[in-house]
Amino acid sequence: MLPKNRKILSGEVVSAKMQKTIIVRVEYQLRHPLYKRIVRRYSKFKVHDENGKAKVGDKVKIKETRPLSKDKRWTLLEVVK
Repeated sequence: MLPKNRKILSGEVVSAKMQKTIIVRVEYQLRHPLYKRIVRRYSKFKVHDENGKAKVGDKVKIKETRPLSKDKRWTLLEVVK
């Protein structure tokens, strides 16, 4: 049985040049282990966008899903703007 509580992240679209795929940059913060300062880090995810709704610069919500291709494990939930 598949899990019902899948991860939901929000980020910004940085590329929409592929068909049905966008690249979303998700920002997170962590404390530096030595200097104890808060630093920003980014992760980029390939996201399935079936209808091509998202454009570069849009704020979006993405949801974890089954593997759709070699690198694609997320799907577009909604465009927040």
